[in-house]
Amino acid sequence: MNEAIEVRDVFRVHQTAEGDAAALQGLSLTVRAGETVTVLGPSGSGKSTLLRILAGLDRPSAGTVRVFGTELAKLPTRDVARYRTQTVGYADQHYARALAPELTARELVGLELGLAGETSAVRNRRADELLERVGLSDKRAARPGELSGGEQQRVAVAASLAHRPKLFLADEPTGELDAASAKQVYDTIGELIRAEQCTAVIVSHDPESTSIADRVIQLRDGRVSEESGRALGEESIVVGKGGWLRLPEELLRRSAIRTHATARLEGRDIVVSGDESPVAAPAVSAAADAPSETKASAVLRHVTKRYADRMVLDGLDAAFNSSTVTGVTGPSGSGKTTLLHILAGLEVPDGGEAEVLGTNVARLDRAGRAELRREHVGYVGQQPGLVPTLSALENVELALALRGLPASGAHEALIAVGLEDRVEQRVSRLSTGERGRVAIARALAPRPELLLADEPTSRLDQANAIAVGTLFVRLARDYGAAVVCATHDPLLIEQADETLRLG
Repeated sequence: MNEAIEVRDVFRVHQTAEGDAAALQGLSLTVRAGETVTVLGPSGSGKSTLLRILAGLDRPSAGTVRVFGTELAKLPTRDVARYRTQTVGYADQHYARALAPELTARELVGLELGLAGETSAVRNRRADELLERVGLSDKRAARPGELSGGEQQRVAVAASLAHRPKLFLADEPTGELDAASAKQVYDTIGELIRAEQCTAVIVSHDPESTSIADRVIQLRDGRVSEESGRALGEESIVVGKGGWLRLPEELLRRSAIRTHATARLEGRDIVVSGDESPVAAPAVSAAADAPSETKASAVLRHVTKRYADRMVLDGLDAAFNSSTVTGVTGPSGSGKTTLLHILAGLEVPDGGEAEVLGTNVARLDRAGRAELRREHVGYVGQQPGLVPTLSALENVELALALRGLPASGAHEALIAVGLEDRVEQRVSRLSTGERGRVAIARALAPRPELLLADEPTSRLDQANAIAVGTLFVRLARDYGAAVVCATHDPLLIEQADETLRLG
């Protein structure tokens, strides 16, 4: 096969007031025409930066990037725009940005074809075909506000494939989907890229993404560290120039290797061992005594909630106890986010009662609900909602200041989510996964009595997802908090004490 993508010794350096930050550090990669490559790696490893460069949305600071024989760094701006519209289909992880709220799902999927001059009949036929493949044929007339987050994401994926691109790029295309819907989307992507003989690069943390891949690439510190695929047989660690190796973060965490290690030869094998005493994971703060008993921190009694003609919650009864982590699961659109919004006082139920820390939320006015959140509730939404011009540390300190709390716990909270090396970095320069971890640290720092988290690990690699789950368990055990997570992540569900299934 011919080479569709050739990336050679590519660096991407972002200049910031805090200093230069290198997202890619000498990355080299080749993708053959018609090949599907899944790119995995921890947050901050450069996955999204690589995809943005391939999409023509960003340019390398050094090195060469050729796509179908065209060197992207040398393309004039007008030709880059033509390349993006004619050659590339791009499914961004921030899918909501691509969905105009006034258009229907059918119009959104056919939009790119309309801009290319296709007739209404052609646009509608293609849109209907794709919406059926992603399981949304009955939502053709629905607008984004009438769809769940997962349904919006499937519309965005369908829209990115509508014009049959030669190169399909997807950045976390199933981050907000349950396992069944994620499998459906990946099956659809696999079917379409094979039918169109399309080359594809997919960035994901979802293991399901590897099911359609010819090759799996692991990035670490802006370079390829591991590679596996059908042609390679078993997984292999890449040896870079100068003999450097990048070991999987999961292995380092489990072996308690942190800053130093020793290596020795045993026959033809190299054995790597830690040469330091294991260090306990940092706590959010020091706890005196763990709570000895649990009690209901939040209770839902016969709660109903309807949007237009769609009943989301129908007579739901549930209790969320202190010192307990509860995982709320269910398919996309089953009401998980709505449940969290009601507990947080962001919405009120149409019927029934929602009691939080002994207070009926529906009886409070907007100011009263805001005060309840400020004093007692931590909330991690699907979008981080951070101030991009402030550093990670300043964002957490700001949250503490708004609650009248000392800023001393901010640094400790960021260490607890594994961002000790990024505390002074401006949020706009952090990866999506790193911004998600800042949002978690911001919610954890005040030690809330009720912590609500909406898909908190959807943008995180496996190692960081496990670490976040462990933090939630610690918050519940050490401080008696009730932790409620809406999630599709099996790693988070495994660590939960209780599971509430919706839908």
